[in-house]
Amino acid sequence: MDEPTRAFLIRLFNAAVAAAEPGAAMAPHLPERPKGRTIVIGAGKGAAQMARAFERLWDAPLQGVVVTRYGYGAECRHIRVLEAAHPVPDSAGLAASQALLAEVAGLSADDLVVALISGGGSALLPCPVPGLTLDDEQAVNRVLLASGAPISVMNLIRKQISAIKGGRLAAAAHPARVVTLVVSDVPGDDPAQVASGPSVPDRGDAAQALAAIKAYCMAFSPAVMAAIKAAKVPDPDDSVFARNSVRVVASARQSLEAAASAAEAAGINAVILSDAIEGEAREVGRVHAAIAREVAFRNRPFRKPVVILSGGETTVTLKGKGRGGRNTEFLLALALAIDGMDAINALAADTDGIDGSEDNAGAFADGATVARIRRAGLDAGALLAANDAWAAFHAADTLFVPGPTGTNVNDFRAILIR
Repeated sequence: MDEPTRAFLIRLFNAAVAAAEPGAAMAPHLPERPKGRTIVIGAGKGAAQMARAFERLWDAPLQGVVVTRYGYGAECRHIRVLEAAHPVPDSAGLAASQALLAEVAGLSADDLVVALISGGGSALLPCPVPGLTLDDEQAVNRVLLASGAPISVMNLIRKQISAIKGGRLAAAAHPARVVTLVVSDVPGDDPAQVASGPSVPDRGDAAQALAAIKAYCMAFSPAVMAAIKAAKVPDPDDSVFARNSVRVVASARQSLEAAASAAEAAGINAVILSDAIEGEAREVGRVHAAIAREVAFRNRPFRKPVVILSGGETTVTLKGKGRGGRNTEFLLALALAIDGMDAINALAADTDGIDGSEDNAGAFADGATVARIRRAGLDAGALLAANDAWAAFHAADTLFVPGPTGTNVNDFRAILIR
């Protein structure tokens, strides 16, 4: 891939990230000032940047605490920023959950709680129900991450065994009014799914969780299964939530539209397939490759030159022990399907700056990627089978490493057909 093409794809990624920048995203959605105190709580990969932006925007006293992933912190004056592990929770996350619950304890009806929620908060807020331990919650997360289940299913199960998710944090803040500002990383932008909805309840219950466990052939310990069977999630119609409100301030849709505008400003037509694509990453990669090949060979369903954009959250069913994430797995499958085609160039990356187990957000691929991997002495097909996409793109020297972005609207995919 030549440098102008790589720079073009990076420009689209940067436009997508900029559209989800917390300060600009939250400014139109600030709540009314309360008679009492303003308490800020938050969780997610973008929580620290959201907290810093909120401090700049809010012209009244405030205090609070948020938790983000290690290395994703930002300096705040009045809001404590804690860091914890992702994607498997740790003891720091457990302490952060307790800190958030303590922050909202003892409030009055005159107080306001502002919840700043972004993707990644599920792992950052471990808080097992009585009878379970942090070890149990860690084991559940490992099974979920390897299951290939969509994020909605994973979060449904997480909520059953949590004392903070599924609206329980908002319930703990009652009688204060809770306003939740969400940077959405989930297909469909259901705020109850982002970070497993600590401040937003939904109707997913134990029976649905048990059906999902069976459908995805998950195996949990007897203690976890007993806790799920006994779970009672908060009812969204409960009066404790009556004064609360939720606002999605940034999403994949907005980011993809910004990327499309950037492409068209550069003279390249842009089409958005969808902002809510789910499914097995390698299969989604093959479908995208088929569309790109059809454009390259037959100028349909879109005429070239064109950049095809999509977002959402794919999944990876782990069968091997390699390194990588869903975006690199998507891209390696696509690279295999476009091998030898000079006209197709692609970038797939996570908008939070990290894809899976390493420090890259994703990678670049073109028709020569598989050949470069082969010259390095590796077999791209075997690496895909082993879930080792990181090794493939490391060998090809095409990893994309922008660093933490301070936001998270999930997968970003751009395929340019010349």
